[in-house]
Amino acid sequence: MIHARKDYDRIQDPANKIAEDEPVFLLRAKDQTAPGILMKWATELINRGGDKKMAKMVTDHAVKMVEWQEKNGCKLPDL
Repeated sequence: MIHARKDYDRIQDPANKIAEDEPVFLLRAKDQTAPGILMKWATELINRGGDKKMAKMVTDHAVKMVEWQEKNGCKLPDL
């Protein structure tokens, strides 16, 4: 898998379900924008006829991110 950031290259897929040449993008809870992006992604999934259960899973995860941010703080991402 190909990460957008080289410092995330250590995060790998040991089950090899993600192709070696597939670009991936990781959003962290400390990223101020991450929860909103997940919510928009879930909305887009539903709008395109996608799995509502998956959309719920993603929105639940976004809520966990917000809770984490409230407890630990967050910031805009940087390099």
